[in-house]
Amino acid sequence: MSIIQVIIVAIIEGLTEFLPISSTAHMIFTSTIFFGTEKNEFVKMFQVSIQFGAILAVVFLYWKKFFDFKNIQFYFKLAAAVVPALVLGKLFDDKIEAVLEKPIPIAIVLIIGGIVLLFVDKIFTQAQIKNEKDITFKTAIIIGFWQCLAMMPGTSRSAASIIGGMQQKLDRKTAAEFSFFLAVPTMLAVTMYSVFLKDWTHNDIAIKGYELLFSGNNLIYFLIGNIIAFIVAVLAIKLFIEIIAKYGFKPWGWYRIVAGILLLLYFNFTK
Repeated sequence: MSIIQVIIVAIIEGLTEFLPISSTAHMIFTSTIFFGTEKNEFVKMFQVSIQFGAILAVVFLYWKKFFDFKNIQFYFKLAAAVVPALVLGKLFDDKIEAVLEKPIPIAIVLIIGGIVLLFVDKIFTQAQIKNEKDITFKTAIIIGFWQCLAMMPGTSRSAASIIGGMQQKLDRKTAAEFSFFLAVPTMLAVTMYSVFLKDWTHNDIAIKGYELLFSGNNLIYFLIGNIIAFIVAVLAIKLFIEIIAKYGFKPWGWYRIVAGILLLLYFNFTK
């Protein structure tokens, strides 16, 4: 990777992680354009590990919530909601990674998800929960299962969990914020697994992610990527909350459809 590629990938991660447009799809398309289908192991790990910067953006913006130790139920709700993704993610890790190498199906999912977002505001109109404290454990777990839909790259973890929240009668703002909160343990687990537990292949030898970091400029790239992802994610979260409050999910739906069509055309004509 070059430093320019690191910066671009980090900006895309920060912009798209909390928007309902699939950060995974954008990262895959960007890295495929940069590196083709033969991405080295550090590039693959980098795409996952810079989610840590995005995680810190949520904690930074909602620090009162995350460090309110008197509200112990908040932590238990998040723990309960993240369990489905941890279990199913581990079971289907290899299958998910195989799909990550196929941009065409991901572009199609991007379009389908965009069509769904065009109608979300009309489908879920009976919002009753307008405060995170009113979310029950049952509701949190159900939203956690909705989040698992994002295991298909292109779906969007944010979109799946927000729609799940609205299906459980959360209003748009509360559903979006709970999606942000849920992202923290979910992405932290994925990042830690990628860096400390997952085996990567380097020079035909299986090594851990943290060992990859100490090769060449990888550690510098890792740090720069996370810092940029953090700054951009802070701005993206604020923007997203403002847009859904005024316009709902239609703008994101149209964006997904247009982006998906353009990407289909790109990958069909560049084979």
